[in-house]
Amino acid sequence: MSEDRQQNTEAEARGIERAVPLTRGLSTKLLLLTILFVMAAEILIFIPSVANFSLQWMEQRLRTSAVVSTVLLSGDPDSLSREASNDILITTGVSAIAVRDGGTSRLLVVSWVPPSVDMHTDLDNIGPLEAVVQAFDTLFFGGERMLRIFGSVGESTNQYEIILPDQGLRSALLSYARNVAFLSLIISLFTATLVFYAINRIMIRPIRAMTRSMLAFGEAPDDPERIIVPEARDDEIGIAERELAEMQRTLYRTLGERKRLADLGLAVSKINHDMRNMLSSAQLISDRLVRSEDPTVQSLAPKLVRTLDRAVFYTQGVLAYGRAQEAPPQRRRLLLAQLVSEVQATLAIDPASRIEFVNEVDPLLEISADAEQLFRVLSNLCRNSVQAMTSETGAALVRRLTVSAHREGAKVHILVIDTGPGLPERARHNLFTAFRGSARSGGTGLGLAIAHELVRAHGGTLHLEESGSGHTVFRITIPDKAGRDRQVAKAGPRAQAAK
Repeated sequence: MSEDRQQNTEAEARGIERAVPLTRGLSTKLLLLTILFVMAAEILIFIPSVANFSLQWMEQRLRTSAVVSTVLLSGDPDSLSREASNDILITTGVSAIAVRDGGTSRLLVVSWVPPSVDMHTDLDNIGPLEAVVQAFDTLFFGGERMLRIFGSVGESTNQYEIILPDQGLRSALLSYARNVAFLSLIISLFTATLVFYAINRIMIRPIRAMTRSMLAFGEAPDDPERIIVPEARDDEIGIAERELAEMQRTLYRTLGERKRLADLGLAVSKINHDMRNMLSSAQLISDRLVRSEDPTVQSLAPKLVRTLDRAVFYTQGVLAYGRAQEAPPQRRRLLLAQLVSEVQATLAIDPASRIEFVNEVDPLLEISADAEQLFRVLSNLCRNSVQAMTSETGAALVRRLTVSAHREGAKVHILVIDTGPGLPERARHNLFTAFRGSARSGGTGLGLAIAHELVRAHGGTLHLEESGSGHTVFRITIPDKAGRDRQVAKAGPRAQAAK
């Protein structure tokens, strides 16, 4: 009961982790980031627009005062009554209007002269940064200050000057800022909605589909119905979907192969015990044959004993492959030609097949390798060649299996060449993959897969060098191990012969 409860708790925890809350989802983050970025862009636009609005407001007041000044200058300013002056100032919103012509300055209209002026603004020479600072200073700290604004208007050579409180300018700036902020918010929401809809349809929805596919496939990777079906898109999302589908298909196939390997290991383990008993009986009989005085029996009995020993070892090797526990090679100096002769003896080639086995290895060529593992590699390759050539029925066909080798520095290259029909295209693409690299019907492909693994364990390579109708060549390259073997390899064939 406690284990079931713990499993239910773990399943619930995984479900909680897989269910992303709305507040942490990509859609919500995208929407908030879009609004934030649009508002940031609006702020960057708002700063110079406030300064420009402030300048326009002051220029408008100065132009109005310039028109009034022109009318007054065309008449007699001294004849203007007090009430008329106040009406003019109230209409323009200023406290005093003055005009400078050349070096002469005249005060045209004045209601009252303030004791001090807090800010002076020269509209002809004000810079952008100064305008921004002045506008925001008035916006945040104004309301009780006096402004002196002066500058030229139009093509007139006169310079006009007004004095007015900044309360009207601050009120106008506050109203403008409020309207711009409201408009910016509406633009941000509208833009964010459009961007969210577009990106959600183009990106978020496919990503969610891929996420759901990965989660569903992770729950049952042996179910091919849970492999994602990619959309016909040529962008990055389409590439990601196709790669995900290919990865899921590869994993599905790999899991199927692993399951077959596990089944194979289970089957071999069941028959291993009985096979060992039968092989033990055969070994007892072979031991009696060794005592025979018949020369033919004396020559064949050791080979029979070695074959029986290897049969037991192969059974254990298949189990080890199913468990992916191949033993590391125990490397020794070997005479390769003699090892190839043993492979030839265990093949038991039927004379009726007319297959010729040619051992072209130099009798003095030495190689640093594990004897049993290298025997398995050569035996698998040679047996495949013999089976391929046996399947052909032409009476005039040349059936020859040749094993040759040569040394290049610290490496030994072994060539296994046959005159068989060659490998089919399907087998070439999956040559060293168990259950998929078989070149004949009913084969498992384990032989080449095991051979490839054993050669790699020696630090070497096994690859198909050439395969066509009547000519197939496998090349095995095995480097010498470090230390004394490398020194012997550098000494050359004479040193090896002397040894």
